[in-house]
Amino acid sequence: MDLKFSDEDFAFQQEVRSWIKENYPEEMRQRASRSANGHINKEDHIYWQQALHKKGWAGLNWPAEYGGPEFTATQRYLYDLEMASAGTLHVMPFGQSMVAPVIMEYGSQEQKDRFLPDILATNVWWCQGYSEPGAGSDLASLGTKAVLDGDHYVVNGAKTWNTLGQYADWIFCLVRTSSDGIRQMGISFLLIDMHSPGIEVKPIVTIDGPPEGHQEINEVHFADVRVPVGNLVGEEGKGWTYAKYLLEFERGNAYSHGLKASLANLRTIAATERSSDGTPLSEDQNFQKKLNQIEIDIHAMEFTELRILSSLSTGANVGPESSLLKCRGTELQQALTELMTEAVGNYMIPFDNTGSLKGVNFEPIGPEYASSAAPSYFNTRKVSIYAGSNEIQRNIMAKMVLGL
Repeated sequence: MDLKFSDEDFAFQQEVRSWIKENYPEEMRQRASRSANGHINKEDHIYWQQALHKKGWAGLNWPAEYGGPEFTATQRYLYDLEMASAGTLHVMPFGQSMVAPVIMEYGSQEQKDRFLPDILATNVWWCQGYSEPGAGSDLASLGTKAVLDGDHYVVNGAKTWNTLGQYADWIFCLVRTSSDGIRQMGISFLLIDMHSPGIEVKPIVTIDGPPEGHQEINEVHFADVRVPVGNLVGEEGKGWTYAKYLLEFERGNAYSHGLKASLANLRTIAATERSSDGTPLSEDQNFQKKLNQIEIDIHAMEFTELRILSSLSTGANVGPESSLLKCRGTELQQALTELMTEAVGNYMIPFDNTGSLKGVNFEPIGPEYASSAAPSYFNTRKVSIYAGSNEIQRNIMAKMVLGL
């Protein structure tokens, strides 16, 4: 295993760092830091993603034939490191990182020509239609039906836990096209225009903060929605295969960069906040013990990612390690937000503490960094559930690694 970076790698890292400094607007950074959970409006996301596209850094996991930069595994690691260190917006994954690889692998040439350029350039906004009321982790039990009617499918049903669907132009959906045989064999993968008649998006107001300005989660209802047959990806009844392929891209992310940035921020806050005896939290032995243990765990996570990086550099696939990264990474995300709530103490209690935002005419209670503590804590309760719950990931590892 070779964990050393070359001079070319360090030169690329410096290029990324310099480009971010010149192109990431400070006012956008401020909006993200002051808003609960770092929620930013659609316009800011589009601005940033189109700036990356102009630079040639959109579609990081795309091959060059479709417009991707074809970073080496090491370049991708260093790129992610610099983006996390600078606190830039995350690229919305639903288009570039999730549906696009499925279209590339299983879509028709017509679908590739139609959808991929707009996805890469962020000319369209995508959302995901997987989970359903009553069919969450047991995704194979989904009930949204697509019935063939001439040259269209007629779709009826509902999807839930849909992220930012109120902004979306398109949704990729798992739908049931047959009830024969085992449940997985009756599922198909459809691309649906969100402006189609019969689609209704209903917000789900979550406990992590008020909905004004940063509504995140929705239900999407389909009532006799007509979808052209040409929007079926691959073969009818093979959607389960395509869904599993997509989830490899949703789970196989590096976590240590973001975790280290969050830890550094928490250490800065600990130097400011006071324990019960008036000393800084940074000098409180109990709090420091917790911080140090998380730091050890993050370093272990980082070296696990580097080992995987070394394997990827030789052409290997991620495999079940993606489940390991997902489990450990999300557990550490939750642990950090728990320590943040402990650090800010009573200042996390106000439900709406965003007084420093434009248009809000009251002062925030406590320091600026406290306003996101409670929303982040509540929001990260979901990370061990989405993309396949951590319990499911452990089953995958038990089966594929231990042979159980």
